[in-house]
Amino acid sequence: MKLSREAKKWRKQLENEYDLSDSGAQIILTALLEAWDAMRAAQQVVKTEGLTVQDRFGQCKAHPLCTVIRDCRAQVLAGLKQLNLDIEPLQAGPGRPPGR
Repeated sequence: MKLSREAKKWRKQLENEYDLSDSGAQIILTALLEAWDAMRAAQQVVKTEGLTVQDRFGQCKAHPLCTVIRDCRAQVLAGLKQLNLDIEPLQAGPGRPPGR
């Protein structure tokens, strides 16, 4: 699956800030970014079509892509957790980074 420009930019940023050189981390990162792209695509459709749709009986129900958005968001957060990216990025040395 081809990654979007946004996902490629995010990949580059994460790889610059964290040590993600091993193959396992790359597989997790790729899956995370594919889920990100799927989530963003579903969000665009829901933004255009609305949060609700009418079923065949005329009843209002949640847009089917709302579950895709929820599931993809969970995959992205799980991937970040698996990569331990919920901590500070690697620093050159101990202490606070310059400029903060």
